[in-house]
Amino acid sequence: MDVNLQLAGLLLDMAAIHGESQRGWGYSRAARAVLRIEQQLTPLVEANTLKSVPGIGPTTDRIARELIADGTSAFVLEAVRQAGKEEAVARLHTLRQHYLSRAAVSDILSRKGTPSRAAYRGDFQMHSVWSDGAEPLDSIVDACRAIGHRCAGMTDHSYGLAVAGGMTMAQVEQQHAAIDDLNARYKGRFRLFKGIEANIRADGTVDMEPHELRRFEFVVASPHSLLRKDQDQTARMVGAVSQPGVSILGHPQGRKFNTRPGVKAHWDAVFAAAARRQVAIEIDGSWDRQDVHYALAARALEHGCLFALDSDAHANGELDFIEIAIAHARLAGIPQARIINYWPNRKFLEWAQGAWDR
Repeated sequence: MDVNLQLAGLLLDMAAIHGESQRGWGYSRAARAVLRIEQQLTPLVEANTLKSVPGIGPTTDRIARELIADGTSAFVLEAVRQAGKEEAVARLHTLRQHYLSRAAVSDILSRKGTPSRAAYRGDFQMHSVWSDGAEPLDSIVDACRAIGHRCAGMTDHSYGLAVAGGMTMAQVEQQHAAIDDLNARYKGRFRLFKGIEANIRADGTVDMEPHELRRFEFVVASPHSLLRKDQDQTARMVGAVSQPGVSILGHPQGRKFNTRPGVKAHWDAVFAAAARRQVAIEIDGSWDRQDVHYALAARALEHGCLFALDSDAHANGELDFIEIAIAHARLAGIPQARIINYWPNRKFLEWAQGAWDR
């Protein structure tokens, strides 16, 4: 049981009750603080030190004590009832399923097992100042090397996603020249691959032409629209993984913690199509995405899928989101050999380029 996640959920229930008020903001802040704690809550409560965590006050401590003692919080349940928000809060509960708190991730990775954090070679979804990221390429390479990566894939957004600063093809040429310079500088020590995150349109096509996609070493196709719709989007997602050149299906659900459910689809059909073409299913480790989650990843594994464990970092401080992805992969029981982030550079390139012919 992920007590930290449960406590964060109870605090978000309280935030929902109080809405856009100072008290609502305070509960949301406390929930974020709880999700970032690297230890399980119970020892902190027993030692009476939980209140020393920044952002956590006496009410959070009270709710935590009720949760640990009773498995729920009478205080929160009564507050929800008095506010008449039972249905609204119940809907929010569906948007928090199969996530992991930082403490749960730390606990999972502290045990022996695979996939291994130490053997992880490189992250294949990240963003730079060339689209909506905060860091220049050289800074990203330095940060990756500092945490032990031996390669990485730069996947700034395509021009079809202007809201995220998608690159024009002229900018792509400039970025590729910069990547060539970095690869020459770090030859034999680090390799930066030329990728793109293409947007999946409503009809299942991606927002770039085939001849444009061929200018990249690998292609991630991801949904960025229709993420709150209840309609079935199986055809859209099957269409995406069926396109020549697509090698990774990025954050397939497009879900966000406590915010949106993401794409609704018959995922077994999507995974079966992806497995046939050897398209990797991404486990996006961004803390509020965690997409696909461990239960869905286990279903993809049953269909014979490959996987990518990525951070989706938009700043260097987010590169450690790969640990969240690794934790989900461990819970799903994914063999390390089926995860592209552990492959040698040559094997990765041969597989990625093979996406045009499979």
